[in-house]
Amino acid sequence: MRKLTSMFLTTTLMLASCGLASVGEPGSSGVDNPETVPAPTTTVEPSATIAWFPATATWTPMPTFVPSVTPNFFPGLGPQTYADNFEKLGTWTGATSESSGDNSIILNRSRLTLAVNNSPAMLFSLNNDLTVGNFYAEVNITVNRCSGKDTYGMLYRAGSGTYAYRFLLNCSGEAKVEQSQEGLNLAIQDWVPSGDVPLGAPGSVKMSVWNAGSEMRFFLNDRYQFTVFDPVYKHGGVGVFVNAISAEGMNISFSELKIFSVDYVSPTPTATATRTATPTRTPRPKP
Repeated sequence: MRKLTSMFLTTTLMLASCGLASVGEPGSSGVDNPETVPAPTTTVEPSATIAWFPATATWTPMPTFVPSVTPNFFPGLGPQTYADNFEKLGTWTGATSESSGDNSIILNRSRLTLAVNNSPAMLFSLNNDLTVGNFYAEVNITVNRCSGKDTYGMLYRAGSGTYAYRFLLNCSGEAKVEQSQEGLNLAIQDWVPSGDVPLGAPGSVKMSVWNAGSEMRFFLNDRYQFTVFDPVYKHGGVGVFVNAISAEGMNISFSELKIFSVDYVSPTPTATATRTATPTRTPRPKP
Protein backbone atom coordinates (compact mmCIF):
# COMPACT_ATOMS: atom_id res chain seq x y z
CA MET A 1 0.00 0.00 0.00
CA ARG A 2 2.81 2.31 0.96
CA LYS A 3 4.56 1.55 -2.29
CA LEU A 4 1.48 2.44 -4.31
CA THR A 5 1.05 5.77 -2.53
CA SER A 6 4.69 6.65 -3.19
CA MET A 7 4.33 6.01 -6.90
CA PHE A 8 1.23 8.18 -7.03
CA LEU A 9 3.00 11.11 -5.38
CA THR A 10 5.95 10.78 -7.72
CA THR A 11 3.74 10.83 -10.74
CA THR A 12 1.86 13.86 -9.47
CA LEU A 13 5.09 15.82 -8.93
CA MET A 14 6.33 15.05 -12.42
CA LEU A 15 3.14 16.21 -13.98
CA ALA A 16 3.26 19.42 -11.96
CA SER A 17 6.84 20.07 -13.13
CA CYS A 18 5.83 19.61 -16.76
CA GLY A 19 2.94 22.03 -16.35
CA LEU A 20 5.25 24.72 -14.89
CA ALA A 21 7.75 24.29 -17.69
CA SER A 22 5.05 24.69 -20.28
CA VAL A 23 3.90 27.93 -18.78
CA GLY A 24 7.32 29.45 -18.16
CA GLU A 25 9.11 28.55 -21.42
CA PRO A 26 7.53 29.82 -24.59
CA GLY A 27 7.95 27.46 -27.43
CA SER A 28 8.30 24.49 -25.17
CA SER A 29 4.91 23.32 -26.41
CA GLY A 30 3.17 23.40 -29.87
CA VAL A 31 1.50 26.67 -28.96
CA ASP A 32 3.58 29.84 -29.43
CA ASN A 33 2.83 33.26 -28.08
CA PRO A 34 1.16 34.59 -31.19
CA GLU A 35 1.03 38.26 -32.15
CA THR A 36 -2.36 39.87 -32.59
CA VAL A 37 -3.53 39.50 -36.23
CA PRO A 38 -5.95 42.23 -37.35
CA ALA A 39 -9.23 41.01 -38.62
CA PRO A 40 -9.68 41.45 -42.39
CA THR A 41 -11.80 44.42 -43.44
CA THR A 42 -14.13 44.64 -46.45
CA THR A 43 -14.32 47.88 -48.45
CA VAL A 44 -17.83 48.54 -49.59
CA GLU A 45 -17.93 50.09 -53.06
CA PRO A 46 -20.64 52.71 -53.52
CA SER A 47 -23.31 51.52 -55.86
CA ALA A 48 -23.97 53.47 -59.12
CA THR A 49 -26.78 55.94 -58.98
CA ILE A 50 -29.64 54.79 -61.15
CA ALA A 51 -30.79 57.47 -63.58
CA TRP A 52 -34.47 56.87 -63.73
CA PHE A 53 -35.00 59.68 -66.27
CA PRO A 54 -31.81 59.94 -68.39
CA ALA A 55 -31.22 63.13 -70.39
CA THR A 56 -31.80 62.92 -74.12
CA ALA A 57 -30.14 64.93 -76.92
CA THR A 58 -31.96 68.04 -78.02
CA TRP A 59 -33.69 67.40 -81.35
CA THR A 60 -32.15 69.34 -84.23
CA PRO A 61 -34.22 69.61 -87.39
CA MET A 62 -32.57 68.52 -90.64
CA PRO A 63 -31.67 71.37 -93.00
CA THR A 64 -34.19 72.00 -95.72
CA PHE A 65 -32.96 70.81 -99.10
CA VAL A 66 -33.15 73.54 -101.69
CA PRO A 67 -32.68 72.15 -105.22
CA SER A 68 -30.28 74.08 -107.38
CA VAL A 69 -31.69 75.86 -110.38
CA THR A 70 -30.93 74.12 -113.65
CA PRO A 71 -28.98 76.59 -115.78
CA ASN A 72 -30.67 77.72 -118.96
CA PHE A 73 -28.05 77.50 -121.67
CA PHE A 74 -30.45 78.71 -124.38
CA PRO A 75 -32.16 81.85 -123.03
CA GLY A 76 -34.46 83.57 -125.48
CA LEU A 77 -34.52 80.58 -127.82
CA GLY A 78 -37.37 81.01 -130.28
CA PRO A 79 -38.91 78.97 -133.09
CA GLN A 80 -37.04 77.35 -135.93
CA THR A 81 -36.65 79.81 -138.80
CA TYR A 82 -34.67 77.81 -141.34
CA ALA A 83 -33.76 74.23 -142.24
CA ASP A 84 -31.47 72.88 -144.92
CA ASN A 85 -31.37 69.22 -145.88
CA PHE A 86 -28.62 69.92 -148.45
CA GLU A 87 -30.70 69.07 -151.49
CA LYS A 88 -30.49 72.29 -153.55
CA LEU A 89 -27.24 72.64 -155.41
CA GLY A 90 -27.35 76.42 -155.80
CA THR A 91 -27.73 77.05 -152.08
CA TRP A 92 -24.03 76.53 -151.25
CA THR A 93 -21.14 78.37 -152.84
CA GLY A 94 -18.70 76.27 -154.85
CA ALA A 95 -20.78 73.10 -154.57
CA THR A 96 -21.01 70.51 -157.36
CA SER A 97 -22.96 67.29 -157.58
CA GLU A 98 -19.94 65.06 -158.18
CA SER A 99 -16.33 64.85 -157.09
CA SER A 100 -13.67 65.99 -159.53
CA GLY A 101 -11.06 63.78 -157.90
CA ASP A 102 -9.27 66.89 -156.73
CA ASN A 103 -10.24 69.15 -153.83
CA SER A 104 -14.04 69.34 -154.07
CA ILE A 105 -17.23 70.62 -152.45
CA ILE A 106 -19.89 68.00 -153.22
CA LEU A 107 -23.61 68.29 -152.54
CA ASN A 108 -25.50 65.00 -152.90
CA ARG A 109 -27.42 62.42 -150.86
CA SER A 110 -28.68 65.18 -148.47
CA ARG A 111 -25.24 66.23 -147.31
CA LEU A 112 -22.47 68.64 -148.19
CA THR A 113 -19.01 67.04 -148.33
CA LEU A 114 -15.76 68.98 -148.31
CA ALA A 115 -13.01 66.71 -149.65
CA VAL A 116 -9.31 67.61 -149.68
CA ASN A 117 -7.40 65.09 -151.77
CA ASN A 118 -4.39 67.30 -152.42
CA SER A 119 -3.12 68.54 -149.06
CA PRO A 120 -2.44 71.05 -147.65
CA ALA A 121 -5.56 73.00 -148.60
CA MET A 122 -8.47 74.93 -147.10
CA LEU A 123 -12.08 74.72 -148.34
CA PHE A 124 -15.22 76.59 -147.26
CA SER A 125 -18.77 76.99 -148.51
CA LEU A 126 -21.36 79.61 -147.49
CA ASN A 127 -25.14 79.32 -147.55
CA ASN A 128 -26.49 81.87 -150.04
CA ASP A 129 -29.90 82.12 -148.32
CA LEU A 130 -28.85 83.02 -144.79
CA THR A 131 -27.96 86.20 -142.93
CA VAL A 132 -28.02 85.88 -139.14
CA GLY A 133 -27.49 88.11 -136.11
CA ASN A 134 -28.87 86.69 -132.87
CA PHE A 135 -29.52 83.02 -133.56
CA TYR A 136 -29.00 79.40 -132.60
CA ALA A 137 -27.61 77.02 -135.25
CA GLU A 138 -26.90 73.31 -135.26
CA VAL A 139 -25.47 70.94 -137.84
CA ASN A 140 -24.50 67.27 -137.89
CA ILE A 141 -20.95 66.43 -138.92
CA THR A 142 -19.55 63.11 -140.12
CA VAL A 143 -15.78 62.65 -140.09
CA ASN A 144 -14.79 60.38 -142.99
CA ARG A 145 -11.07 61.15 -143.27
CA CYS A 146 -9.09 63.28 -140.85
CA SER A 147 -6.03 63.09 -138.62
CA GLY A 148 -3.87 65.07 -136.22
CA LYS A 149 -4.28 68.83 -136.44
CA ASP A 150 -6.62 68.85 -139.45
CA THR A 151 -9.51 71.19 -138.58
CA TYR A 152 -13.16 71.52 -139.57
CA GLY A 153 -16.24 73.36 -138.36
CA MET A 154 -18.82 76.10 -138.78
CA LEU A 155 -18.53 79.69 -140.02
CA TYR A 156 -21.09 82.19 -138.72
CA ARG A 157 -21.75 85.94 -138.94
CA ALA A 158 -19.57 85.62 -142.01
CA GLY A 159 -19.01 88.41 -144.52
CA SER A 160 -16.99 85.95 -146.59
CA GLY A 161 -14.97 82.84 -146.00
CA THR A 162 -12.15 84.92 -144.56
CA TYR A 163 -14.20 87.42 -142.50
CA ALA A 164 -16.12 85.35 -140.00
CA TYR A 165 -16.25 83.69 -136.62
CA ARG A 166 -15.11 80.06 -136.80
CA PHE A 167 -16.09 77.29 -134.40
CA LEU A 168 -13.41 74.67 -135.08
CA LEU A 169 -12.63 71.10 -134.09
CA ASN A 170 -9.46 69.16 -134.81
CA CYS A 171 -8.80 65.45 -135.12
CA SER A 172 -6.84 65.39 -131.86
CA GLY A 173 -10.03 65.88 -129.82
CA GLU A 174 -9.92 69.67 -129.28
CA ALA A 175 -12.22 72.66 -129.84
CA LYS A 176 -11.48 76.32 -130.59
CA VAL A 177 -13.20 79.60 -131.51
CA GLU A 178 -11.50 82.29 -133.52
CA GLN A 179 -12.18 85.54 -135.34
CA SER A 180 -10.93 85.48 -138.93
CA GLN A 181 -9.93 88.66 -140.75
CA GLU A 182 -8.45 88.05 -144.20
CA GLY A 183 -5.79 85.55 -143.16
CA LEU A 184 -5.37 86.92 -139.63
CA ASN A 185 -6.98 84.48 -137.19
CA LEU A 186 -7.44 85.71 -133.62
CA ALA A 187 -8.14 83.00 -131.04
CA ILE A 188 -11.06 84.05 -128.83
CA GLN A 189 -11.05 80.62 -127.15
CA ASP A 190 -7.83 78.70 -127.77
CA TRP A 191 -7.71 74.93 -128.21
CA VAL A 192 -9.22 72.99 -125.30
CA PRO A 193 -9.75 69.21 -125.11
CA SER A 194 -13.30 67.85 -125.27
CA GLY A 195 -14.56 64.30 -124.94
CA ASP A 196 -17.24 65.11 -127.53
CA VAL A 197 -14.76 65.74 -130.34
CA PRO A 198 -14.07 62.64 -132.49
CA LEU A 199 -10.47 61.46 -132.43
CA GLY A 200 -10.04 61.16 -136.16
CA ALA A 201 -12.12 59.04 -138.50
CA PRO A 202 -14.61 57.53 -138.49
CA GLY A 203 -16.61 59.72 -136.18
CA SER A 204 -19.63 62.01 -135.84
CA VAL A 205 -20.61 65.03 -133.76
CA LYS A 206 -23.46 67.52 -133.53
CA MET A 207 -22.12 71.10 -133.49
CA SER A 208 -24.22 73.99 -132.10
CA VAL A 209 -23.73 77.73 -131.61
CA TRP A 210 -25.93 80.15 -129.62
CA ASN A 211 -25.42 83.90 -130.23
CA ALA A 212 -26.90 87.01 -128.61
CA GLY A 213 -25.07 90.28 -129.10
CA SER A 214 -21.42 89.80 -128.18
CA GLU A 215 -22.11 86.63 -126.17
CA MET A 216 -21.59 83.25 -127.84
CA ARG A 217 -22.11 79.79 -126.36
CA PHE A 218 -20.85 76.57 -127.89
CA PHE A 219 -22.14 73.00 -127.69
CA LEU A 220 -21.14 69.56 -128.94
CA ASN A 221 -23.67 66.72 -128.89
CA ASP A 222 -26.00 69.09 -126.97
CA ARG A 223 -23.41 69.40 -124.19
CA TYR A 224 -22.19 72.85 -123.19
CA GLN A 225 -18.49 73.52 -123.89
CA PHE A 226 -17.71 77.19 -123.16
CA THR A 227 -18.77 80.83 -123.62
CA VAL A 228 -16.89 83.69 -125.30
CA PHE A 229 -17.55 87.39 -125.85
CA ASP A 230 -16.57 89.39 -128.93
CA PRO A 231 -18.32 92.47 -130.39
CA VAL A 232 -16.69 92.71 -133.83
CA TYR A 233 -19.09 90.84 -136.16
CA LYS A 234 -22.79 91.46 -135.55
CA HIS A 235 -24.43 89.96 -138.66
CA GLY A 236 -23.44 87.68 -141.49
CA GLY A 237 -23.87 84.37 -143.19
CA VAL A 238 -23.46 80.73 -142.14
CA GLY A 239 -21.03 78.28 -143.70
CA VAL A 240 -18.81 75.25 -143.24
CA PHE A 241 -15.05 74.90 -143.33
CA VAL A 242 -12.12 72.44 -143.47
CA ASN A 243 -8.37 72.95 -143.34
CA ALA A 244 -6.19 69.93 -144.16
CA ILE A 245 -2.51 69.88 -143.23
CA SER A 246 -1.94 66.12 -143.01
CA ALA A 247 -0.62 64.23 -146.02
CA GLU A 248 -3.74 62.04 -146.09
CA GLY A 249 -6.06 65.02 -146.64
CA MET A 250 -9.63 65.30 -145.33
CA ASN A 251 -13.20 64.28 -146.08
CA ILE A 252 -15.91 65.84 -143.87
CA SER A 253 -19.71 65.75 -144.46
CA PHE A 254 -22.31 68.19 -143.07
CA SER A 255 -26.05 67.48 -142.81
CA GLU A 256 -29.31 68.70 -141.24
CA LEU A 257 -28.59 72.37 -140.70
CA LYS A 258 -31.19 74.12 -138.52
CA ILE A 259 -31.49 77.77 -137.50
CA PHE A 260 -33.59 79.15 -134.60
CA SER A 261 -34.28 82.73 -133.55
CA VAL A 262 -32.89 84.13 -130.30
CA ASP A 263 -34.49 87.09 -128.50
CA TYR A 264 -32.20 87.84 -125.60
CA VAL A 265 -30.06 90.68 -124.26
CA SER A 266 -26.88 89.56 -122.53
CA PRO A 267 -26.52 91.05 -119.01
CA THR A 268 -22.78 91.41 -119.54
CA PRO A 269 -22.09 95.15 -119.78
CA THR A 270 -20.39 96.50 -122.87
CA ALA A 271 -17.49 98.85 -122.31
CA THR A 272 -18.43 102.44 -123.13
CA ALA A 273 -15.81 104.96 -124.11
CA THR A 274 -15.70 108.07 -121.93
CA ARG A 275 -13.98 111.38 -122.54
CA THR A 276 -11.21 112.27 -120.14
CA ALA A 277 -11.59 115.78 -118.75
CA THR A 278 -8.90 118.25 -119.85
CA PRO A 279 -7.20 119.85 -116.84
CA THR A 280 -7.46 123.63 -116.64
CA ARG A 281 -5.00 126.08 -115.18
CA THR A 282 -6.07 128.11 -112.19
CA PRO A 283 -4.69 131.64 -112.49
CA ARG A 284 -2.52 132.86 -109.62
CA PRO A 285 -4.01 135.85 -107.82
CA LYS A 286 -2.16 139.11 -108.41
CA PRO A 287 -0.36 140.60 -105.42
